[in-house]
Formats: sequence, C-alpha cells, structure tokens
Amino acid sequence: METEVKLAFDNPEKLFAITEAEWFGNFCLDATLKKPSTLENTYFDTADRKLNKKGASIRVRYYEDSEDDECYEHTVKYGGNVENGLHQRYEWNVKTADKKFKISKFKKLSSSADDPNELLDEVLLGIEDDDIIPLCTTSFERTMYTFGYGDSIMEACFDVGQISANHKTIDICELELELISGDVVDLQDMANYIVEHTDAVPFNESKFQRTLRLMEETGEL
Repeated sequence: METEVKLAFDNPEKLFAITEAEWFGNFCLDATLKKPSTLENTYFDTADRKLNKKGASIRVRYYEDSEDDECYEHTVKYGGNVENGLHQRYEWNVKTADKKFKISKFKKLSSSADDPNELLDEVLLGIEDDDIIPLCTTSFERTMYTFGYGDSIMEACFDVGQISANHKTIDICELELELISGDVVDLQDMANYIVEHTDAVPFNESKFQRTLRLMEETGEL
C-alpha cells in the first residue's frame, strides 16, 4: 500500500525555501544539498481505457541511477482513497533495465510485494501485452530527502516540472511525503507541520489525473 501526502506550492522558490528553514534540519536525516534527478513517466492503458475504468494505471518510469545507468521502474496502481492530500492506494513496483512492460514478467517479479497478488491479477485480468498502449508522458525534476518524525521514516520528494498537452501546460510544483516505515499519523502530523509553517496546500490530484484532465480539456482524449 502506497501512503503519501501531496502538498502544492505556488512556485519553486517557495517549495525549496523549506530546505533553508531552521526546522528543516530537525526532521531531515540527510540535509546535505541534493542534485535533482529527471524522471519521465509514461502511462499506459488499453484503447477502450479498461484500466482507468477499474481505477487502475500502469506507469513506466525512466531515470538514471547513481552510476548514470539507465533504469526503469514499472508500476501498477489500483484503487485507494484520497482525503485532504493523503493518498493511499495499492501499488506494485518492479525495477528493471527493460523499457517494455510485460504482464507475465511483471506479475512474476512483483510476486513478493506487500500488496495482495490477487488484486493485481484482478487489475490485469482480460488484458494482453498487445492491448497496452502509451497514453501520456510527464517529465519533471525530483530532489529527494529523508525525513524522520515521531517513530516514522518518510521520503520527501520535491517535484518541479510541467504537464503538457496540445500546446497547453500545467505546472508541477509539489512536495510528496511518502511513508517508508512507521505510522500514517506521523505522516499526517509532518504534513500539517509543513502546512502551518509554509504556503503549502494539501493536493488531491495525482500527476496522472492532472495529465488526463489536461488531455480531455485539449481534446486529446
């Protein structure tokens, strides 16, 4: 189960001002200046949007690792709830050198994931490899830190970029706090602390949902 809070900011200056705040060092476990990584997400569905109708999505993320090797992370997300910026959903991940998403290989490599295999089978039921087509792509820069709060550890992802469709764009300027271990209450308390000490606003839309909305507005879907 993926558990994270999304917080939106007006601009990158306000977002990254967090790293200069006095309280940042109190919670950050690796406060040295980080170099951003460029992430490219490609989302897939069938022509008749079977995955979307099930409340699911397939994502292939391209990035370079610490040794500048090309890597891909294949992800299936399903269901879940969103409230006041808190996103909780089932998620299966596979890190691989392969660009192409293959259902049987993904199911095999993700079989040890925490979330139920039965749910993954349900998501992919009736879908073949040849049915899956690229739907949209989003690119952004991510700067990551690790936070400790209460008895919990969380990743703090500073994301900046743009979503584009048919010459229209939406800015990406958000902080994702993802729970790595511990209690969701600590995650929410950390998010509330940031909201109280910055101009952050809890945000309920994922990058994928925003991309779909823009594509619908511009007639690409």
